Amino acid sequence: MRKISYSLLFLLILSLQLKAQKKINHPLLPGYFADPTVVENKGRYFIYSTIDPWGAKELAVFETRDFINFTRHYLNWPTKELCTSPTSNTSMVWAPSVVIGKDNKFYMYVSVGSEVWAGVSNAPLGPWKNIKSDNSPLISAKDFPEVHNIDADCFIDDDGQAYLYWGSGFNWANGKCMAVKLKADMHTFLGTPVEVTPPNYFEGPHMIKRNGRYLLMFSEGKAIDETYRVGYSIGETPFGPFKKGINSPILATIQNTKTIGPGHHSVLKFKGQDYIIYHRIVPQKEKYVLRELCMDSLKYDMQGNIIKVIPKKETNRK
Repeated sequence: MRKISYSLLFLLILSLQLKAQKKINHPLLPGYFADPTVVENKGRYFIYSTIDPWGAKELAVFETRDFINFTRHYLNWPTKELCTSPTSNTSMVWAPSVVIGKDNKFYMYVSVGSEVWAGVSNAPLGPWKNIKSDNSPLISAKDFPEVHNIDADCFIDDDGQAYLYWGSGFNWANGKCMAVKLKADMHTFLGTPVEVTPPNYFEGPHMIKRNGRYLLMFSEGKAIDETYRVGYSIGETPFGPFKKGINSPILATIQNTKTIGPGHHSVLKFKGQDYIIYHRIVPQKEKYVLRELCMDSLKYDMQGNIIKVIPKKETNRK
């Protein structure tokens, strides 16, 4: 009887997960956005993302409880005006990563002017402020000149230790991934940053942990065309060394569909199911980047390897 009860419970949970997945739209919401990250707070989910085309003077933020209905909000920080240093370039506000620290404060790592900036807030919607009292970038362009210092991602391990990953390449080549431990203040480096670049990496690192192993996910290819895709690597420590993951890349362009250049993602848990939230390219008459957000189930095999993602079939939005 107990085995039957467990089986029925499993089927019930699976049914609820499938129902939730069927309701989620493609694209996730109207408009052009990219590089999403999600944080949950008291049953509310906050999606922070880049505004297209190719960034704006601020971020887009959407609040939802069900990933069907969304409310848009606006933040006081980061902005292009407040996040500019003598070494910044003209690049706009890109690619946020938001986490909740051990102190229950919210921490953001974001790219502005091809530099990494760090912010802190007591609430998901702010007010936010630069975590550094001198209002300087956490990682400036001159700190690691051989690395395109963008796409920072914060990972907090089971023991509460925080790590920061970041990095890309220049001219769509030679992507590099840097990593470092963070002190309890969530921005001071604990040790010297090291390069941990996994095979086929270009940008957009995102670390998750599964079955005691570290799965460093990332984007491959060029963000402006159909070669962009999601790959992952596996390591025994947060610093690797990393080897190519089984089934990698797990999400790529599917010919004759709207899944074109999917990438720069993050992973979240919703109703007991892992999801991957990412952007895909909306085709234009010329090489002009407009992207929209999508969200699909993320599943694993018995060994904890990521299974290839099957994008949800398109339906007409009402």
